[in-house]
Amino acid sequence: MDSKISQLKKMLDQSKYVVALCGSGMMEEGDSLGIKKQERAYEIEETYGYSADELFTSAFYNTRPELFFKFYRQEILLGKPKDTESGHVLAAMEKAGKLQCVITSNVYEMSQRAGCKNVINLHGSIYDNKCPRCGRKYPVEYILNAKRVPICETCNIPVRPQISLFGEMIDSQRMTKATVEIDRADVLLLLGTNVDSEVFGQYIKYFKGNWMIIIHQRPHFKDRVADLVIIDQPRNVLPELGYR
Repeated sequence: MDSKISQLKKMLDQSKYVVALCGSGMMEEGDSLGIKKQERAYEIEETYGYSADELFTSAFYNTRPELFFKFYRQEILLGKPKDTESGHVLAAMEKAGKLQCVITSNVYEMSQRAGCKNVINLHGSIYDNKCPRCGRKYPVEYILNAKRVPICETCNIPVRPQISLFGEMIDSQRMTKATVEIDRADVLLLLGTNVDSEVFGQYIKYFKGNWMIIIHQRPHFKDRVADLVIIDQPRNVLPELGYR
């Protein structure tokens, strides 16, 4: 491990533009399993009578908002991951000029909460909620505290969390910005994800830089395309870089 940490440090020291892709493994190290994980799928269907693939959709939001928000509050909002050492190291790297952008698939603003400034939340944020008619914004506490369906106080229609539900296209501006950042990078850090990622696979192809680095607890046969692979959770590796 020490030799790989030294190699990682050397790559970062020689870099000019580092971009980090933060996947579901970053949530897992914060003790939060995504709703697509098999461990949760059965429990969700038992609890709500529908699968997560059915519940977490615009169709359910539009036609069965009460059940949608019951699921959303309990499984998404209350399933928020804990902060880990990874986020604080990434923020310190950014402050030191050794990390230029974070691109994340989670909706919890984990990187921002740790102090990162240049972050692209591909799937949106639980902290961004607004009325689809008048655009009035509401804090996440308004969604959490609603007895049933959070209703816009102006338009009397359900407030819409500004996150990508299953089956929806990712915001085109965020997609474009992500591809531009990856194209600029000379080092691409894959944290808690791999090159075969359902989310990031389409973006990684834009990387033309020097080194691709994977730090993930689960090995994958496609890891061989990376220049450096460390099989571990990022929270156990990133603090070894010495950024504070």
